[in-house]
Amino acid sequence: MIDNGDYFTINRARQYGKTTILRALVTYLKDDYKVISLDFQRLDSSAYKSVASFVMAVSSELLFVVKDIPEKIRKEIETFENGTVDVISLQKFFRVLSKWCASCAKPMVLLVDEVDTATNNQIFLDFLAQLRAAYLDRDNVPTFQSVVLAGVYDVKDVKRKIRLDEEHKTNSPWNIAANFDLDMSFSAAEIADMLSDYKNDHHINMNIEEMSAYIYDYTSGYPYLVSFICKILDEMLLPEENVGEKVWSENGIIEAVGIILRERSTLFDSLSRQIDEHQAMQDMLKNILFQGSRYSYNIYNDIIHLGSMFGYMKNRNGSVAVSNRIFEMWLYNLFLSEDELKDITYDEAQRTHNQFIQNNRLNMDLVLQKFVIHFTDVYGNNDRKFLEENGRKLFLLYLKPIINGTGHYYIEAETRDMDRTDVIVDYLGQQFVIELKIWRGAKYHADGEKQLTGYLDYYRLKKGYMLSFCFNKNKEIGIKEIKLGDRVLIEAVV
Repeated sequence: MIDNGDYFTINRARQYGKTTILRALVTYLKDDYKVISLDFQRLDSSAYKSVASFVMAVSSELLFVVKDIPEKIRKEIETFENGTVDVISLQKFFRVLSKWCASCAKPMVLLVDEVDTATNNQIFLDFLAQLRAAYLDRDNVPTFQSVVLAGVYDVKDVKRKIRLDEEHKTNSPWNIAANFDLDMSFSAAEIADMLSDYKNDHHINMNIEEMSAYIYDYTSGYPYLVSFICKILDEMLLPEENVGEKVWSENGIIEAVGIILRERSTLFDSLSRQIDEHQAMQDMLKNILFQGSRYSYNIYNDIIHLGSMFGYMKNRNGSVAVSNRIFEMWLYNLFLSEDELKDITYDEAQRTHNQFIQNNRLNMDLVLQKFVIHFTDVYGNNDRKFLEENGRKLFLLYLKPIINGTGHYYIEAETRDMDRTDVIVDYLGQQFVIELKIWRGAKYHADGEKQLTGYLDYYRLKKGYMLSFCFNKNKEIGIKEIKLGDRVLIEAVV
């Protein structure tokens, strides 16, 4: 793209490798291009108070970063830095940059990182407009070979942050930009390559194919999360013989994911802030997670576009989905925590949670048995709409304090819909599959049993659980055990 003279933006979610890409480009391009690499994060807020302060700040940054500026060009830039030029304007500043491009023996490339720090003000838009003007007139006036901007926001969208009228919402000075379609996430095969190198360097026994698949299942290749899991596993290694084989395992990954979910990080701080600021996005995520609502993936929907740009949403078979399992688990924990202090279901499980753990083993049969009693006593007379919308959420609220801090759960995304949700619980090496479903008749129930046994095969389990929310007046409330071949199903009905 740079060889082709493209101007483009690398806009990806937080901690996705944008800065790493730019640093690699500096090294890769240095033989063929003169590369100027700036970081707008180093400009403080005062730089955006006026055009003059912006030009002065960028000039200072150029003089600090680039050591071999031609003397004549350096002196002109210094007049901007010191404010000694008669009139400071972006137009004059860009004329000096054009002179620099003309005098340079190599084509010049401008890389700017962290443009998000500048995208909420008009001065940055004027800066983009100057880049656009130079791009359009490049056949007549010397300018940069290529300009690469990096940030979370696609700068084609920055006008929506300043002006709300339709004309400015869609008319961006960065409409010259080429599309940057590179998939920066890791595939399972790429994770396997990294693990193979690690295995050879550290002489550790591990099943690379299984490990890479497990890591990908939790992260969907999100670079920071992949690296974070591996970092935790590496630092968990102890000098005892063969401990590496025990840590680099499915249980090791489960433990690492638990650590990630418990720790504060800038990634989750950003996620929390964005969903607080965008209520419509929060509502959509809650409906997807708790009610199994389906939304068609349309990138022209502002909320879907925003969620995708932040890295929280993705397109799964034409529908909106949370972008990876760890984000889902974190969001479940966050949304459920909003109800913990005010919900009687959480209080009940918190008060009695010790009875469900015996010798570090979780008694899931008892969990369902007690939940049926509690649910019937407290919510049995609620209307159907309330139960359809909140039943599965109430079970997760009941489950959370029982396993919290020691185990965790996630939802099988492929089964989450208005009628059915499969919950996978991991607790100290134990694994449970629990199907939560709305009763839709005997045939649908039988189909659910068949699907559940298929999941048991996948997880290599002999026992599964089914919790049905039934609205028939003559329903049989309670819990029973049935056998399907060599599988045992514990079925609860409320």
